[in-house]
Amino acid sequence: MSVVLYMHIFTFSELKAAQSAMFLIRKYAVDKQSSDALLEWLKPFETLIYKREGDWRELADKNKLTKSMIPKSNSPYGQDLIDKMVMLIKEELHHFYQVLEIMDEYGVEYKSITPCRYAKGMLRHVKTYEPDALVDKLIIGAYIEARSCERFAKLAPHVDKRLGDFYISLLRSEARHYQDYLTLAQEISEFDITERVEFFGQLEADLISTPDEDFKFHSGVPA
Repeated sequence: MSVVLYMHIFTFSELKAAQSAMFLIRKYAVDKQSSDALLEWLKPFETLIYKREGDWRELADKNKLTKSMIPKSNSPYGQDLIDKMVMLIKEELHHFYQVLEIMDEYGVEYKSITPCRYAKGMLRHVKTYEPDALVDKLIIGAYIEARSCERFAKLAPHVDKRLGDFYISLLRSEARHYQDYLTLAQEISEFDITERVEFFGQLEADLISTPDEDFKFHSGVPA
């Protein structure tokens, strides 16, 4: 199994994608009760990884949001954000469970590793006022999903069929998520987002094309 595959497994990019989407819903879109319900939804997945408690096989029955999400009364885009991000979270948690299945199948043990510079390198340029800050975060989310799509496409031909098929399935989902993030960003922004998309595009290109001593799934060129 390649080093890059290990980097994907140990960073659990699917769980982190679910956490990022949930943060956006809780901060910008839902009331307190809905926010608490979202935290409960994610809790068993986080407990397994961060506390090493529980049986991963039981997570198959945990990927259900049992409470309806109530948008904030002062959030004009709350319902759209909820609809797209809840679907994204469900898909990412399903993919996370599939990763755990593959780990068990291949006899891979989980090892905790620190994140690379990639996401932080873009997040440090997020504007400090709303709704522009949210728009920037959504654009960054789009780039992360798009880059994941590219990395899975590159990996798929170089692993066995089982993993290759899995990566192709992830690729299709990441492409859809990328579009959802950009669509939301434009709907929420008061202005055309093309300039900000290009701004973060240049940042993202630098992060993945310049030398990077920390080799991870979204790293730059190995130094």
